[in-house]
Amino acid sequence: MFSDLPTPFLILFCVALVFIGIVFVVTILGIVKGRRTLLDAGIDPFTAQAQLAGKLLNSEVLAPHKSLEERLRELDDLHTRGVISEAEHATARAKVLADG
Repeated sequence: MFSDLPTPFLILFCVALVFIGIVFVVTILGIVKGRRTLLDAGIDPFTAQAQLAGKLLNSEVLAPHKSLEERLRELDDLHTRGVISEAEHATARAKVLADG
């Protein structure tokens, strides 16, 4: 069946088959590795886009910038409720004032 085909064609055909096989294996390995990475990060691979978008929307990167007064008010509230100590309050207050 293949004996009547020219030798260069057979060589090219074999090289193409090997190349396609390598691409297939690399693609499958990439999918498996990506899925494993998502699972290790606690993200469902089937809903990864939605979960990552939700995490980004809730991150500090997209949070509205709080005014200096709001940040100082939050620190005073934490100190008043006893969540942070006097020293922690003073340190955090100084940092907020320095950051502006």
